[in-house]
Parts: sequence; C-alpha cells; structure tokens
Amino acid sequence: MKAIKIISNPEAFQLLGDETRRRMIYLLRAKEMTVSQIAESLHLTPQAIYHQVRKLKDVGMVEVAKEERVDHFIETYYRASAEVFQLAHGVGESKEYVENQVKEAMEGLSKLGVGVKVNPVIISKIVQTVKKMKDPMTKSEWNEKASAIEDVDFLAKQAMLEYVSLMSMSDREFGDFCKHYTELRKLLRSSLKDPAQMQKKG
Repeated sequence: MKAIKIISNPEAFQLLGDETRRRMIYLLRAKEMTVSQIAESLHLTPQAIYHQVRKLKDVGMVEVAKEERVDHFIETYYRASAEVFQLAHGVGESKEYVENQVKEAMEGLSKLGVGVKVNPVIISKIVQTVKKMKDPMTKSEWNEKASAIEDVDFLAKQAMLEYVSLMSMSDREFGDFCKHYTELRKLLRSSLKDPAQMQKKG
C-alpha cells in the first residue's frame, strides 16, 4: 500500500460520492478484507459489495492484497491502494467533462427549488473561475505526516490537508483565492431566474 496516491480519474471522483464506497475504502485502509467480511461489516450482500469492489479496483483505489485457499475455494483479500488519496481535480479531465459536470450541478439546483438559467457562456466562465481557485498543492511534508496518522478517516485527512493548505497560503495567494470565490458567487447569482428568491430563503 502506498502512503499517498494522486487520484485524477474523473470516474474515481464520482465513485467517492457514494457513502458505501467511502466506508469500504475506510475499512480496506485499516486492514485486508474479503468481500464477505466487508459485506458483514456494512450489513450488505456479498453480491453488492463485489460489484462495488470491482468498480474501485478498476479505478485503482482498491487492489488485491493476497489470495488464500480455503477448502476448494480461493479467498481473495482486498486492501486500499494507498493510505491517503489526494484528489487532483483538473488533471486528466477534459474541458468537455468538466463543463458537463458543472452543467449537471446547475441543472440539479432545480431539485433544491432554486431556479437557474443554464447558459453555456456562464458554464464556461464558472469552469475557468474554478480552475483559478485551485489551492497550491500541499507540501509533501504534510502529506507524509498525514499518512502516518492511523486513527483518522482518510476523508478527514483530505480535510486536514485542505486546512493546512489554506493556512500555509500567503496573504496574496489567499486574497486571490477569495477574489475568485467572489467571482464564482457573482456568476452563480447572475444565473438565478429570480434573484429575490435567495433573499427570501436566507
């Protein structure tokens, strides 16, 4: 198992959006487990877990740790492929993919009761703004320290690394970050069909 692994596969981002898969990664980071053991821990069927393990294995987040013969069967033990997964948005992602993700998120706002105009021009501007907001890569020394901590969930470690990245920004870098965030807010609000709607909700 690697200490740190950079994840840039867009499919991996989508897989981590599921609570069950996140819990599986947490379990497999702690110890090697079979599909049956994972299923028992999560109170799910082995069939459902096998399906999820295969998906995580396909994107390189889970790997085979070992295989053991039990009677006439081969038991496969899986583990997380890294102690900490660092999400590298924008690396390996096509412009079309990112724009589709923004479009889907904008369209999904209607499910929250927020009406917006999904405009290709605004979507393109949002993508450009978000790319500018990428915070500096966390120093390797922080990554190494985080990977050595055993009693913290890997997603909590992601948050830790984000926090330390924010704290290590210079005032100028942080100022630029805030400026881009303000720009993003303006773009989002400009897409509202009824700007007064958000004031009512607030």
